[in-house]
Amino acid sequence: MENYLNPVLSDEEIERFSVLALAYLGDGVFELMARTHQALLGGVTSRGLHRKTVGIVCAGTQAKASRMIKEELNEKELSIYQRGRNAKPKTIPKHSDRADYSYATALEALFGWLFLKGNISRINELFHMVLQAGTEDVQ
Repeated sequence: MENYLNPVLSDEEIERFSVLALAYLGDGVFELMARTHQALLGGVTSRGLHRKTVGIVCAGTQAKASRMIKEELNEKELSIYQRGRNAKPKTIPKHSDRADYSYATALEALFGWLFLKGNISRINELFHMVLQAGTEDVQ
């Protein structure tokens, strides 16, 4: 049986993922972390949890955080980040501009890659930086 929460892939298998596939996975990882963060804060309704989570996962907030953590990335992480930033998605959400969406995609691609690598401690470290850098107004 496949382990979808903790996939075990070789470096070669991970390298075959397109950057947009990495961003797709990273989007889910990032949203799950944002939802967990909000739930752990406690004391709000599901509507409030959703509103605050959307504030964290929106492209504008992700782009702001993405720009701020860039300097903290190692060489390989920066390579994945830049591939994500340079990706050419077919559509841009109507509530986002191309630049913000590009930086948000960079962050998501990095989170997707780290997830596939099984580097949960680094994902948590970066997510903590994201919270500090870009979501003070939505926590």
